[in-house]
Amino acid sequence: MRKILNENKITKRAQDSIANFHAAAVAEVENAVQNNEWVIVGMAHNIPVKNARKLLKAKDIKYKYIEHGNYFAGWKVRLAIKLWSGWPTFPQVFHKGVLVGGFSDLKAYLATT
Repeated sequence: MRKILNENKITKRAQDSIANFHAAAVAEVENAVQNNEWVIVGMAHNIPVKNARKLLKAKDIKYKYIEHGNYFAGWKVRLAIKLWSGWPTFPQVFHKGVLVGGFSDLKAYLATT
């Protein structure tokens, strides 16, 4: 796992800001991941997101899709989701509560299951 700054090196005020940074969007994704077998988190106009959705649809796999913004809007909300998951790009694909990764990771994952 990548390194993150230790909590004892972050002031209480900064910790509160971190915890509250688009907390509703993070809670939305966390809730979806807990309550759906498959979840794709993405953004509009993103080809890998579209490809991940097409792949699951082609395999007749039902999934929950959450979309936040596009290349021109919503980047702070997406940043909060990235910080929560640790995954740097979209889509973010989850299966049974576990982060699979992006589109190429999804293809490899489905090939082994």
